[in-house]
Amino acid sequence: MYVTHNRAAIDEMGYAMSRLEIEPDHCDSGEVVHGVSDSQRSNKPLNDLDNEIAQLTKLKSGPHQMLSQIAPGRRGLPVSTVKMLAGRECNFSGRGRFSSADCCHVLSRYLPVNGPWLIDEMNSRAYVSHFSADGSLFVAGFQGSHIRIYNVDEGWKVQKNILAKSLRWTITDTSLSPDQRHLVYASMSPIVHIVNVGSAEIESLANVTDIHDGLDFSSAGDEDRGYSFGIFSVKFSTDGREVVAGSSDDSIYVYDLEANRPSLQISAHSSDVNTVCFADESGHLIYSGSDDTYCKVWDRRCLNARDKPAGVLMGHLEGITFIDSRGDGRYFISNGKDQAIKLWDIRKMSSEATCSQEDFRNYEWDYRWMDYPPQAKDVKHPRDLSVATYRGHSVLRTLIRCYFSPEYSTGQKYIYTGSHNSCVYIYDLVSGAQVATLKHHKSPVRDCSWHPYYPMLLSSSWDGDIVKWEFPGSGEAPAPVIKNRVRRRSIY
Repeated sequence: MYVTHNRAAIDEMGYAMSRLEIEPDHCDSGEVVHGVSDSQRSNKPLNDLDNEIAQLTKLKSGPHQMLSQIAPGRRGLPVSTVKMLAGRECNFSGRGRFSSADCCHVLSRYLPVNGPWLIDEMNSRAYVSHFSADGSLFVAGFQGSHIRIYNVDEGWKVQKNILAKSLRWTITDTSLSPDQRHLVYASMSPIVHIVNVGSAEIESLANVTDIHDGLDFSSAGDEDRGYSFGIFSVKFSTDGREVVAGSSDDSIYVYDLEANRPSLQISAHSSDVNTVCFADESGHLIYSGSDDTYCKVWDRRCLNARDKPAGVLMGHLEGITFIDSRGDGRYFISNGKDQAIKLWDIRKMSSEATCSQEDFRNYEWDYRWMDYPPQAKDVKHPRDLSVATYRGHSVLRTLIRCYFSPEYSTGQKYIYTGSHNSCVYIYDLVSGAQVATLKHHKSPVRDCSWHPYYPMLLSSSWDGDIVKWEFPGSGEAPAPVIKNRVRRRSIY
C-alpha cells in the first residue's frame, strides 16, 4: 500500500540534501580536493552533439518524467535524492520502484571527488590500472617490472605481486580475462605473457612460483621479417578465447588462445597502433587508433587480402593515444595528442582517408618533450567526422587514457581522463562541461579507473602513487591527505 502526498509538499523537500556542495578549484591551485558545483555544470548542449546520443544518455540516466515534472509540460533537472525517494514512496511512476535509469540519476549525482586515500606507493612510474569487471579486483602495472593485483573487498590487500618476465622498457598494458583467472601483460616486445592469477602464491615469479606463458605475436604473417616490435595495447575478448593487440609495426593482431597461435594480422595503419579494443560482445568489430591520426573500424566478417577497414574516422590533428568503446557497437571515444577527446558514431565513418596530416599541419612538434604549439590550438580539421570534442586536459609525454563512466551507476553520462598536468578530469558527455577536476599527483596521470558499481575512482601516476577518490556515505570530507598517506613503500 502506497502513501499519497501532495506534490507541492514533495517539491519543497530538501534539494540541498541531494549533493555534497564543494567549491571547485583550478588544477594548478595546489589544492588536493576538487569537486562539483553548480557553477561548473552547463545545461547548454554541445553545438555538434547529435540528438540520438543525447537521448540515449537521457534514457539511461534520467528520472521518470513524473518524478521530474514541476508543472504540466515542464521538467526540472536534476531531481533531488529526497524528492526521488518521496516520489517512489508515492508511486508516481506507477512501478512502485526505481528503474535502472532512476537509480543512475541518483547515483550519478554523487561523484567520486572526495579524497584522496593512498592505496599504494611504488618507486617506479605507474603506467596502467583498472578494476575487474565486477569491481572485486584492481590491477596496477609499473615501469619497474611489477604488476600488483589488489583485493578490493579485503581492504586492498595485495592478492598477487607479479614480476614481469622479459620486460622491455615498461608494462605497456594489462588485461584480465572475463573469468578473472588469467591476466595478460605486454611490453615493447612481440611476446605477450599470460599468468594464472587464481593460484595461491602471492609472489608470482616467472618459472619459479608461476608459469608466465608467452604468446608470440611475431609468428603471424611473414616469419622472415627479421625485426622485432612492441605491443602498446592488449585486450581480452568477451568470451575470453581471444586477445587483440596493437603494435609498433603498424599492425593489429588477434591471438587465438585455444589454438595457441595468432589467427589474424592486419596491416592497419601507417604508424604505431597505440590502442585497440573490441566494439561489443560479439567480437566482430575492432576499433583501432594510431599515430597516423586515424581511428579505424574493422569488421572481421568481411576482411579481404588488402586489409581494408570497414571505415575511417578523421578529426584528430595528432596521434590517438587511447580508445574506449561504449559497448554498443556504435559509439566510442578517443584521446588524442591534439589535447582533445572526441566522441564518434561509426555510422558517420568514411570509406577511406581523404585528408592527411600534411594537409593542415605546418609546424614541427613531438609530444614526448615539447609543449603543444599555441598556433595549433586554433587549427580545425577540414574533414572532422566526430560527434563532439572535449577539451581541458593535456596529453603529453605518454599515452594518456580516457573512458566512459560506468553504465550501472551513471548510465555512461560522463567521460573521464588522466592528464599530463597531474589531474583527473570528468566531463559531462552531453553538455561537454568539465564537472570535476581531481588533483593529488605530482606527475602525469596516465591511467584511472571508475569502479563499475560504486562512486569510487582510482588514479595512477608516474609519481608511483595509486590513490582512491570516493563519495563517502556519511557525507563527511576525509582527513587531510597527509594523514591518509600511510606509506607502503616498495623495495622494488
